[in-house]
Amino acid sequence: MNTTALIYSFKSNKSAQVAEKIKELWNGEIILLDADDLTVEKFMPFKNYILSVPTWFDGELPKSWDEFVPALEDLNLKGKLFAIYGNGDQVNYSENFADAVGIMADLLEFLGGKIVGYTSLEGYSFEKSKAQRGSQFCGLVLDFENQAKQNNERIVRWVEQLKKEFQ
Repeated sequence: MNTTALIYSFKSNKSAQVAEKIKELWNGEIILLDADDLTVEKFMPFKNYILSVPTWFDGELPKSWDEFVPALEDLNLKGKLFAIYGNGDQVNYSENFADAVGIMADLLEFLGGKIVGYTSLEGYSFEKSKAQRGSQFCGLVLDFENQAKQNNERIVRWVEQLKKEFQ
C-alpha cells in the first residue's frame, strides 16, 4: 500500500479524534498533515489522501480548506485517490448536512482526482446534502452532536473499505 496523507486541522478536536482512530486502524504508512499549515509542496507528493472536511455554519468549507482552495485550483490531481470524512449536524443543519464533504469532492473531481470511500445514507435523517450522490455519501459523514455512539463503528467499517480501495 502506498503512503497515505491524512490531512486535518490539528486544532479541531472532533476531526483529530477521527484522525487518531483512522491512524490506529491503518495498515501501512500514514503521514499526518495539518490542514492549517498546508502548502502545495506538502500536499502533492502522495497518491492516496484522507481529508477531514467538516462542515461549518450553513454548509461551508472550514477556514483551513477555504484558504487552500486557490492553491488547489491550479493543480492537476489526475491519478490521485481521495477519501473524505466530515462532521455535520443533521438536526440543526438538516438542509445542508455535511455539505463541505460534497463541495470538496466536487472540486477534487473537477481537478482530476478520484473520490473513494462512499458510504450509505442508511441511519441518517436530513433534508439535503451536497455530499449525497444517489443513495450514498461521497465520503464518511459523522454526526457528533446527534449520533456520536455510532461514530466508532462507522469509522472502523470505512477504514476497512479504504484499505481495499487505496490499492
